[in-house]
Amino acid sequence: MALKIPYKQQFALYLSTRLALLWRSERHKVISRRREPLENSIFLGGGGEDYATQQFLNLKYANRHGLIAGATGTGKTVTLQIMAEGFSNAGVPVFLADVKGDLSGLAGSGSADFKLHEAFTSRAETIGFTDYSYESFPVTFWDLFGKKGHPIRTTVSEMGPLLISRLLELSEAQEGILNIAFRLADEEGLPLLDLKDLQSLLVWVGENRKDLSLRYGNISVQSIGAIQRRLMVLENQGAAEFFGEPALDLRDLIRTTDTGRGQVNILAADKLMASPRLYATFLLWLLSELFEDLPEVGDPDKPKLVFFFDEAHLLFDDAPKALVDKVEQVARLIRSKGVGVYFITQNPADVPEDILGQLGNRVQHALRAFTAKDRKDLRLAAETYRDNPRFSTEEAIRDVGVGEAVTSTLLKKGVPSIVERTLIRPPSSQLGPISDALRNDVMAASDLDTKYRDTVDRRSAFEILKSRAEQAAEDAERLEAKEDNMSAPDREFASGRRYNGSRVGKSTSRRVGRGSQKTFGEQMTQMVVKELTGTTGRKLVRGILGGLFKGR
Repeated sequence: MALKIPYKQQFALYLSTRLALLWRSERHKVISRRREPLENSIFLGGGGEDYATQQFLNLKYANRHGLIAGATGTGKTVTLQIMAEGFSNAGVPVFLADVKGDLSGLAGSGSADFKLHEAFTSRAETIGFTDYSYESFPVTFWDLFGKKGHPIRTTVSEMGPLLISRLLELSEAQEGILNIAFRLADEEGLPLLDLKDLQSLLVWVGENRKDLSLRYGNISVQSIGAIQRRLMVLENQGAAEFFGEPALDLRDLIRTTDTGRGQVNILAADKLMASPRLYATFLLWLLSELFEDLPEVGDPDKPKLVFFFDEAHLLFDDAPKALVDKVEQVARLIRSKGVGVYFITQNPADVPEDILGQLGNRVQHALRAFTAKDRKDLRLAAETYRDNPRFSTEEAIRDVGVGEAVTSTLLKKGVPSIVERTLIRPPSSQLGPISDALRNDVMAASDLDTKYRDTVDRRSAFEILKSRAEQAAEDAERLEAKEDNMSAPDREFASGRRYNGSRVGKSTSRRVGRGSQKTFGEQMTQMVVKELTGTTGRKLVRGILGGLFKGR
C-alpha cells in the first residue's frame, strides 16, 4: 500500500529540492567563473582544492590599494615581481623600490637554464598557467644618487618644511625656524633649489635674528646651528644629489611602450636603505606629489599607476599623528586619481588600522608566531579576511609554505573574495638581479638619459644672497670713503642718516609719511648696509663671503 503524502508536504519537499539544485548550480557557476580568466585582470596563482582554482586581481578594483605581507624569506619579493609583470602586461605603469637589488631582474628574461626552471614549469602546470613563458619587461631605472639609474631630484621648495623637518628629525622649535625660513624665501623671492640655498638662507636668518624676532618670535642661534648640523649629516649621506634641478617630471613615471605595455619604474634603494628616513620621506613626497598633480579620473577600468611601497613600516615608525593622518587622507583620496598604493611589510600590524582598512587586495605570506604578541598579531591578521569554510584562516597564515600565500581580492562592487590558500604563479622575468652591463645598456637606451643626466644650477637663494652681501659691502665701502672727506658736522649728520633719521629742526613734532614706508626686503637691505659700515662690518662681510658662500 503506497504511503500518501499530504499535498502541502509534497509541495514543500519539491520546493526544497529545487532550491537545493538551484543553489548547487549557482555555486558551480561562481566557482567556474573563478576558474576562468577574468577579463581585465591579473593572474596571481592557483587556490582551492589541489590549487586548481585560479585567483585573479581585477584591474577595475586595483586602485583600491593592497597589502603584501609576510615574514622574511616567505616570498614577498617574488609576489611583488609577478604583480608588476601583470600590471605591465595590462598596460599599467608601475613604480617600485628595489631594496635588495633582486627586482632589477624584471629587465631580463627568465631562462630554461635557470636552476628553478623545472620547479617553475611544474608549478605553472599545477595551477593551470598554460601560457607560461619567459619574457623581459620595459624597465626604467632610477637612483637618488645617480649611480644605478637616472638621477631623480626635487627642489627644497617642492619638498616643503614639513617633510624636511621629518627628514632632519627636528624638534618643534627647530621646525618653527625652518617654517620662518621658507616664509622669508617666498616673500623675498629666494628660490630654494638645493641644500646650499637652504644653508645660506639659514645663515642670513641667524645674522638678522634680532629684527626677524620682532615679527616671527624668538629665533635661537642654537636651533639654527642644530638645523645646519643635521643638513651637514644629510650631505654626508649623499642626499645633496637629491635636491636640485632638473626636478622629476611625474609624466616620466606614467608611460607606456609603443606596444601598450606599462613602464616599470625601479628605484635602486639598496644604498638608500642605509638612510631609512630619507627613503621613507622620499617615497612619501613622491606619493603626495602624485596626489597633488594628477587629475581626477573617477573610477577607471584600470589604474593609471600602481605604487609599491616596500618596507612600509619605515613610513610609520615614530611618525607623528599629523603625518599618519596625512598618509591616511592621501591613501583615501588618491584612488580617484587612478593610483593604486600597495604596502609591503612583514606584519600587517606595521600599518596603522585606519590605513590597513583601506587595503582591499591582500596577499598574506606566512607569519611566525613564537611569542604571545606574535600570536595576537596572527589572530588580528586572520580576522581581517572573509572566512573560508574549508580551513582556518589563522592556521593557514601560520602554515603556508614559501611561495604560497593567503589571498583575498576585490570582486564585483568591491566586495572582498573569500580567503583562499594560493600557490603564487612563477615569474616570467629573471629571478634575481641583472648584470651591471645589462643595467647600463638599459639606462643608455632610455630617452630619459640625456634629460636627467646633468644638473642645472640656476640663480637661486645662494647666488642672490651672495650678490646682496657683496653689494652691501660695496655700498659700505663707498659710504665710508665719502665720510673720510667730510667735515666733522657733515660726518655726524651722515652717520645719523644711516639710521633713516632726519636733521632735527626747531619743531619737535614727528612726521611719518606713508610714502617713506619700505618693503621688508628693503628694510633688511638697509639694515645690512648699516651693520656693514665700519671696520667691524667689513670683517663680517669677509666672514660671510669666505665662510658661507665659498664653502659648505
